[in-house]
Amino acid sequence: MGVTQMTDDLVARTETDPETLTDGFHLLIDALKLNGVETIYNVPGIPITDLGRYAQAQGMRVLSFRHEQHAGYAAAAAGFLTKKPGVCMTVSAPGFLNGLTALAHATTNCWPMILISGSSEREVVDLQRGDYEEMDQLAIARPHAKAAYRILHAEDIGLGVARAVRAALTGRPGGVYLDVPGALLGQVMDEVEGSKSLIKVVDPSPASVPSPEAVDRALDVMKNAKKPLIIIGKGAAYAQADEKVKELVETLGFPYLPMSMAKGLLPDTHPQCASAARSLVLKESDCVFLIGARLNWLLSHGEGKAWGEKGAKQFVQIDIEPNEMDSNQPIAAPLIGDIGSCAGALLEKIRGNWEKPSEEWTGAVRSKVEANIERMAPRLKNNNSPMDYQGSLGVIKDLIAENPDTVLVNEGANALDQCRSIVDIHKPRKRLDVGTWGIMGVGMGSAIAAAVETGDQVLAVEGDSAFGFCGMEIETVCRYNLPVCIVIMNNNGIYRGDGENWSGGEDPSTTVFVKDSKYELMMQAFGGVGVTADNPDELRQAIKEAFASRKPTLINAIIAEDAGKESGNIGNLNPSSVVAQNRYPQAKNI
Repeated sequence: MGVTQMTDDLVARTETDPETLTDGFHLLIDALKLNGVETIYNVPGIPITDLGRYAQAQGMRVLSFRHEQHAGYAAAAAGFLTKKPGVCMTVSAPGFLNGLTALAHATTNCWPMILISGSSEREVVDLQRGDYEEMDQLAIARPHAKAAYRILHAEDIGLGVARAVRAALTGRPGGVYLDVPGALLGQVMDEVEGSKSLIKVVDPSPASVPSPEAVDRALDVMKNAKKPLIIIGKGAAYAQADEKVKELVETLGFPYLPMSMAKGLLPDTHPQCASAARSLVLKESDCVFLIGARLNWLLSHGEGKAWGEKGAKQFVQIDIEPNEMDSNQPIAAPLIGDIGSCAGALLEKIRGNWEKPSEEWTGAVRSKVEANIERMAPRLKNNNSPMDYQGSLGVIKDLIAENPDTVLVNEGANALDQCRSIVDIHKPRKRLDVGTWGIMGVGMGSAIAAAVETGDQVLAVEGDSAFGFCGMEIETVCRYNLPVCIVIMNNNGIYRGDGENWSGGEDPSTTVFVKDSKYELMMQAFGGVGVTADNPDELRQAIKEAFASRKPTLINAIIAEDAGKESGNIGNLNPSSVVAQNRYPQAKNI
């Protein structure tokens, strides 16, 4: 039977016997469900509005956001939390571009995510005939995703979804783009044949075991170290090999530094945790063992003043991606494989026969940690009004310790840097923040995903600037009645609220917001709880009430305008102007 005859036959059956048919809408939903996708984060619109409705009707949870970027950030965070591809669904062209930012974010962070976007038909796009929201989305997505695919025929939907799932999860995880032309969704085919065309992906992230030679080499390097250090990255948290990593760290006995989203893999209060002695251990260590961490800008590429004498360290690194090795520093002992397999192989070789580092080294690190914690303690107990970062975050530190299952979401400049160093995390994957790019605007998407995927209470600590990128999603929080408490560190500006217009003109400084903004009224407008906290005691009470009620809550935490510093802890990345130092006296104060 020819294609034309088959099409005519199906069209006739839609009128006479539609129950024997399926279509692109339902095949896509069935393919996602077959592969374990339970939740879709989306913004409805042409051509995917009905796709969301039908998915909801078929028992999937479909959460609609106010902006595609935040739906995408939610999907990316879901991928990190669940080890399954988080799915974001957008409309074509501008909606696709909004979601693409989040897809690139997922790829950069090595989290599995699938962005599904409606698109125009190929024959219109290729001839540039000016279709509604015309764009060659597949070509645009490719540089920013681990993989990108387009589905043109209903019978290929099962294959397309399977390809996307496997690509997102196999090896180093990442973001995958799936292009879905509008006409595809309405295509019909025989329901039985359609069911046969679906594919359930088997073992999409198989174990990757390091070679025995690599394991021996790594242990030899670490045995000879006098001042060893472990750095644990968010890749280790994503791996969910928590017990193996904990056993390995404790067996080796090395001090360790957790990167921000690896905090809690071992409790930050663990005796081997060296976070409060970061400067000491980075500078003085002679061997650094990287577990799911990369020597990128977040670690100054493993070089510079913070790392001490150049060439004085040997590096051991676990990563599933071979090309990661030697990307910034020579890796003396690369371990290529997944973290669980590598940790297990190392433990098997050690077999209880391991000499831990000397007390001279570990004792010096511990003494430095204790001294720094003791020195900071009084600053975390102040009850200043307006608040500073130390007093407000001291409250949050205590409440997280009392409620360790709470997921802490954190973004901003000073709000991020100070929170990361002050607030201890006690369990794995209980901290979500700006990730590898250090971007703004992930807060509300991450908070929504955390509440949906875990069911736990979420506490989002937001700089007032960071909140501005995603604040409208508090309506989404309220609409779905999620247990999210948002604390806005409000100092009336970007970095600080006391900036001046250097021209002397009437416009405010480029870094200053409306003074005394009533963010809490935004939450009240959508039916949530909105309150103001002027001092740490009020902040403590407000957070406790939010945790007890599990109601959507926003706390406008009033921070002193002069609290914080320019660009937080990465002000060194700002280029400097020799001309400005002579032309503008104010520049000398930054």
